[in-house]
Amino acid sequence: MRVSAKVDYALRACAELAAAGEGPVKGERLSQAQEIPIKFLENILLDLKHAGLVQSQRGAEGGYWLSLPPDEISLAEVIRAVEGPIANVRGQRPELVEYGGPAAPLQQVWVAVRANLRAVLEVVTLADLAAGRLPDEVAAIAADPDAWLPH
Repeated sequence: MRVSAKVDYALRACAELAAAGEGPVKGERLSQAQEIPIKFLENILLDLKHAGLVQSQRGAEGGYWLSLPPDEISLAEVIRAVEGPIANVRGQRPELVEYGGPAAPLQQVWVAVRANLRAVLEVVTLADLAAGRLPDEVAAIAADPDAWLPH
């Protein structure tokens, strides 16, 4: 899985919003806290707003805040808001691709990959990030020394 800068920045900005609690947070503050270029961040926040995950208010007292409690927003939802489906093959959902001959089982591989991504990204919430803790099942995966090997 390739994590784009857009996804990385969106998750980091949302973690900042979750940690900030209620009330508006200025885009400049988010930008500085996570070292995200402000113009890029504004586009990301607009995507998150269109997806219903973030709200905003203009003016001196304005800024951005999460539309839902952070424990109700999974990382998967943020990713989908800024980039679409968690996993796709040449722009199609894995269950829709078809292969012939010896490549036929590849469809099942892509479905399994998507399911495993979901198993992590749908259980970790913005509240988990803000609190600095991960669900036990995700922490256990990350604690495996083999998970840290670059192969």
